[in-house]
Amino acid sequence: MEYKEVPFEKRINENIRNYAMDNLYPVGSLTTHLKALAAVTGAELLLTDRHGEKIVSVGNFAGFVPDVVGEPGRKVRIYNRTVAHLYAKTTGVEEDRLQDVERMLDVTVIMLSYLGEEAYLHRESAIYMDELEEKLEERHTQAAACQNEDVLTGVYHKFYFEERMNVIDRSGVIPIAVINANINDWKYVNDHYGDEESDRLIKTIAGILKEEAKPDYVIGRVDGDVFIILIPMAEDGEAEDYCRRVQEACIAYEDDIIAPSVACGIVYKTNVENKIADVLPDAEYEMFNNKLEIKNAPGYRERLEKKK
Repeated sequence: MEYKEVPFEKRINENIRNYAMDNLYPVGSLTTHLKALAAVTGAELLLTDRHGEKIVSVGNFAGFVPDVVGEPGRKVRIYNRTVAHLYAKTTGVEEDRLQDVERMLDVTVIMLSYLGEEAYLHRESAIYMDELEEKLEERHTQAAACQNEDVLTGVYHKFYFEERMNVIDRSGVIPIAVINANINDWKYVNDHYGDEESDRLIKTIAGILKEEAKPDYVIGRVDGDVFIILIPMAEDGEAEDYCRRVQEACIAYEDDIIAPSVACGIVYKTNVENKIADVLPDAEYEMFNNKLEIKNAPGYRERLEKKK
């Protein structure tokens, strides 16, 4: 049963269809009760589920095939849905007691409906409360994460990224690949297509950066169109391969308006005495060299200006 995002009232009205008899009643106690009722009244009793499958049988019902549609017996109903059928043979009941026996059987059905509804509500309420607690915890976790994330892109915002950068510095881990990734011609898109499309370009680039990254990569948006990616304990060629995949994914991206492109500059922090911030200018320098190479490449302007 799927509970999430379903209002409690709707759940209560619909989920009863998913419950079997043993979800609602202790079958052993039902058997004891119906045996006692049969002994007192002299009636033979058969309790089936909603489909006619036998649950409890007291007496001789050999050859009897319950017809839950045509001859449903007494229906046990919970929230307007039948969950069981009670059949009774009263041929052995004395005539002067028959009316009292029929009333006892009617009361038994009312009792079964009431007890089943109580068990159903208790179980559904418990599940509902568990789901609410889980949802609240999930939202709390999401809210805490969002406090550290850039609203537009979902990567770390500048201030939290700087905190992570300092933590990595203090850890003494080396080498650390430091990548400056700058969106090419973001201003062109903004000037020609407006804020909505330029924001979409930023989100698209951020999505590619995250998609190609491994779980331990630290990605931050430190300026409007600038991202910094840190790769702790980077293996030989790992950062270069990452940038290659990112740039290839940008070129492969098909869109009627935006043409994602990103320049990447890679440097390494190899001395534990240095800080990541010390090598950021070098990463930016390498990025600008890569930007010139990309923007002067054949076909770049045609791809950028395809909708002009």
